[in-house]
Amino acid sequence: MGHRDEVELIRGRALRMLAHAESCLREGDYDLAVFLAEQAAQLYVKQAILKLTGEVPRTHSIRQLLHMLGGILGDAGREGVARFASENRMGLAGLEDAYIASRYLYRIYEGGGGAAPRGC
Repeated sequence: MGHRDEVELIRGRALRMLAHAESCLREGDYDLAVFLAEQAAQLYVKQAILKLTGEVPRTHSIRQLLHMLGGILGDAGREGVARFASENRMGLAGLEDAYIASRYLYRIYEGGGGAAPRGC
């Protein structure tokens, strides 16, 4: 599989996961929605890095991935990515929390003003 094909495969996967996350959100399946949203974000940033560098990062931290992407894009890109990360700090932290919680913790995500974790 060529480099371009790998980028498109990962990008397509990310977009499908996002579509499924939106569907789960509409249906009230918040646990799966938050899991899929995190995976979609992670894969989308990874495909951008793959497209620019030819390599897929081995981290799962969305904030670390964004930091890597900013570094690859240079000064203008770094500023834009840093601004995005700063403006969306709470949401990104929530996605990272969901990555861990959906696998290892007993946590239920519920609707109402956005999916909010309820720990046990």
